[in-house]
Amino acid sequence: MKLLHCICLFLGVVVLSYGQSNTSIFNNYNVKKKRLLIKATGMYIHSINQGVIDMDSAMVLACNANRVPISFSYDEGYNDGRYFPEAKMVDQNNIDEAVKRLNQLEKKDRIKLLLHIASHYLFKTGEKKVDTQKAFMYIKQAKELSISIGISKWKWQSDLLLAKYYSQINNLVESKKLFSKVVNETRRVNDKKALAEALNNQGTYLLLGEPDKVKILSEAMLLYKSINEKELEIEMLMKMLTVHFWNGDTNLAEKQLLESYELQKKNGFKHIHYTSAPLSYIYTSKLNLNKALFYSIKSLESMNLTNDMICADSFYLRLGSTYDSMGHSEEAIELYKKSFDFGTKNLNSGSWFKSFPLIIQSLLKENKYDEALKYIEKTNDYPPKNELDIFFLSQTKASYYEKIGNLLVAEKFYIEMEKHAKDIISLRTATSVANGYSDISLFYAKNGNPVKAKYYANKVSDLSVKMKQKFNFSNLKLSLFKIDSIEGNYLSSIRHYQSYNRINDSLYNQSKNRQIEELKIQYETLMKEDDIKTLEMQSKLQQSKLDRSKLFINLSTGSIILLIIIIILLFNRYLLKQKNNKKLEIKEKQIGQKNLNLQHLLAEKEWLIREIHHRVKNNLQTVISLLNSQSAYVEDDLALSTIKNSQHRIHAMSLIHQKLYISENISTISMPIYVKELAEYLKDSFNLKQRIRFKIKIDELKLDVSQAVPLGLIINEAVTNSIKYAFPDNQSGMISITLTAVDINHYLLTIQDDGVGIDINSNKKVSASFGMSLIKGLSDDLDGDFSIEINNGTLLKLYFEKNVIDKQKISYDKFISG
Repeated sequence: MKLLHCICLFLGVVVLSYGQSNTSIFNNYNVKKKRLLIKATGMYIHSINQGVIDMDSAMVLACNANRVPISFSYDEGYNDGRYFPEAKMVDQNNIDEAVKRLNQLEKKDRIKLLLHIASHYLFKTGEKKVDTQKAFMYIKQAKELSISIGISKWKWQSDLLLAKYYSQINNLVESKKLFSKVVNETRRVNDKKALAEALNNQGTYLLLGEPDKVKILSEAMLLYKSINEKELEIEMLMKMLTVHFWNGDTNLAEKQLLESYELQKKNGFKHIHYTSAPLSYIYTSKLNLNKALFYSIKSLESMNLTNDMICADSFYLRLGSTYDSMGHSEEAIELYKKSFDFGTKNLNSGSWFKSFPLIIQSLLKENKYDEALKYIEKTNDYPPKNELDIFFLSQTKASYYEKIGNLLVAEKFYIEMEKHAKDIISLRTATSVANGYSDISLFYAKNGNPVKAKYYANKVSDLSVKMKQKFNFSNLKLSLFKIDSIEGNYLSSIRHYQSYNRINDSLYNQSKNRQIEELKIQYETLMKEDDIKTLEMQSKLQQSKLDRSKLFINLSTGSIILLIIIIILLFNRYLLKQKNNKKLEIKEKQIGQKNLNLQHLLAEKEWLIREIHHRVKNNLQTVISLLNSQSAYVEDDLALSTIKNSQHRIHAMSLIHQKLYISENISTISMPIYVKELAEYLKDSFNLKQRIRFKIKIDELKLDVSQAVPLGLIINEAVTNSIKYAFPDNQSGMISITLTAVDINHYLLTIQDDGVGIDINSNKKVSASFGMSLIKGLSDDLDGDFSIEINNGTLLKLYFEKNVIDKQKISYDKFISG
């Protein structure tokens, strides 16, 4: 436990020291390294989920975690790095708009867009027939166009994508033909880069058990190496070692993992945790626990340094598993719980559910049955989402009930586990399934049923032959020992028991103790060598001291005199420095006092401005009240309407002063809040209820009061006119108000209704009205371009420039200097 705490403390210090700078590691990568990270992450997610999450979905997870478009994982062949706005439309799922632009593009760009759209449909998560059909249609168009322009690159890209299409729909014969065709053509013209890409795709899309897969990927790797494509060389290594790993060749997988690990570090690729974690797994399976622990810690260190948390649950699970193998159950449980927390509360790579069985199994080892049961009950809140997780959960429940002696329930869950095992058997899950069969075999062997025990032991053997993988589980050896003992095959039972001891005790303990002793011997030898070197150095130093002693005596007097002179000079320097420091302190106090005075003046100025806004607002409210009182004595409708309009205009200005008074910022107005409140006021004033609805869309803009007031009055006039004249006879309708930033310093205000509309050219009375004149005059004050359009209602537009204070200040300075 102390060791675990030290490791966690170390990782915490690393995060505190480097966390801030390493959040930008991904952004500092070039495009090649970014693509490598996406591929490494996707392949790792696919592997730790043992194929349950398909590769396309794993790549989507990787892209989302790193905040890049999903196309980043598949557009390498046809994306030449140029800005391509139509591709962005596809990434944003705006396919229709992208398709409309196809005919506007040059032929090369049209092919590129067709391939991008086809890839979008082909690599979509989930399998829908309509998506693959659309993909096929766009691939065919791209291929026909590439043939017409006669450029080999685009014909190859079209054929490669078509081959992937056939692979997706399980027409592997056609897929292989097309891949081979592109490989042969690129080989014939000796285009190394194109050939490497073709081989890369061909090898990737071969099934895991096909014998040529590694050979093809190996040729691609050598080609990438010859043209100095380091990132793609690493990617090929990753793909090859994955094949070796799932085919059971852990020695070759280990060799290539180490090669990839060193190549990544040499090439400046910081995300080495996707390589060190598999290394830890291999070393754990080989009982080389020192190396397993080293690479587990490296995984977490790299994960934290790069702030790459998408697979954090897996990395904590891996370190926990290493501790579990070392017999440190408490530390393992703590790490499994951390994996569980990451999986349920943070990013989810899909593998966190394995923490449930591992926590429970570790608790059972410690005889903590009550706590184990609590975690079993937790699976009701976090149910398994795929057959593999159901398999693991059934296995864990069976182990729990077997431990507490409820053999009937344990057998029920073992049988349930076997049913699910049939649905998940593959190269990637073979080890898990074989271990499950071994558990069932041992269960029956312990309970005196050698027939069933042998049946499940044979299932392990059959699976080993079928998958060409060797399974050497301690629970299987113990079961075979018990079966042979019951049947009287004592020689065989002794061999199996010896194998069980070698796996469970001897191999682990001998390996552990031998490594510790070797480390001690190496350390003691090193210390002795250091002691000898130290003694030799001391002897030389003594001789050197004797040689220098005479010289020292001769120089000592001169040195003392020189030292006295230096001390006097330093003391004089010190006095001067003290004098200057006192002057600086006085200056600092004076500056500080001036700053304090300026702060007081600024506070007083802000208070005065707030008070002015408050009084202006009160005065305007008084005017509104006076007009309201006056309207009680006016019988003429036109006069009443005029008074009402004036009240609305005054309220529009009053509302601005009220906002400035209560706001922390006394110079600008938040337009979204102001416009919404103004619209609500007008709606209440005319008692519209739900007859006329308002649709308001205002960008988060803050305008100077000199622009906010005219805008408020314009909105007031336009909305009032729409309410009065756009919807006669109590018609219902909608008034839309938008204020958007066209660019950094230009805005567009639109006010639109869907009423009867007015013809400005034919209706001179409207165009000459006070309200319209006011709108035009205020637009001129804003130096804006004002226009009216009649189309299913009335649309008012005002395009104006932001009032930039810096520009005013420059003009003022020029005026003063002039």
